[in-house]
Amino acid sequence: MSNSRSLRVVWLLEELGVDYELKRYQRDPETMLAPPELRAVHPLGRSPIVVDGDLTLAESGAILEYLVDRYGQGRFAPQAGSPERLRYTYWMHYAEGTAMPPMLLKLLVDRMENAPMPFAVRPLVGIVAERMREAYVTPQVATQLSFMEAELRKTSWFAGQEFTAADVQMSVPVESARARCGLTAATHPRLAAWLERVHARPAYRRAIEKGGAPSGPPWFDSAT
Repeated sequence: MSNSRSLRVVWLLEELGVDYELKRYQRDPETMLAPPELRAVHPLGRSPIVVDGDLTLAESGAILEYLVDRYGQGRFAPQAGSPERLRYTYWMHYAEGTAMPPMLLKLLVDRMENAPMPFAVRPLVGIVAERMREAYVTPQVATQLSFMEAELRKTSWFAGQEFTAADVQMSVPVESARARCGLTAATHPRLAAWLERVHARPAYRRAIEKGGAPSGPPWFDSAT
């Protein structure tokens, strides 16, 4: 779906070399919600969704793990029982469970200040937004970025020295931080270098060509 996190599913399919059909759904331009026809595929009407035979599966992390298990042939996930596999599992869940919520809240707080509203309440909304930003959003985003930066001192990729599906999953929070949270090569050199390696992967480039780069507020206003 447009402006969604579906790109990482397309990217992993390209890494796996699996044949697939890409179906696009356009959001309602006013509400930015999924169209009714997507609800016909999955009751929640959220994207991404993968249909493989009789299986219909939502949630990015679940989709990526399924694709690796089903089609990976031992690739893109560390060996079971290894320390790298534990790191892999951690980052697969961390991406949406811990990293994204404060970044999403940052987007919402930023939008609060620019949303249409009566003139009389605008100063109050601005005060609330700024207090939320100072008390929670900015410190939490900084904490998450510092944590990710420190972890990449240990390994080249998030799960270890080899690229895995955990890196695909982590692309959303890192890209989000670059787009909206001030991540640069100067502030977080390891994360920025990781992104450069991601963008240089041929499968990632093919995914962009086929699925398109996200537009609008990057990566946020979508399902997981």
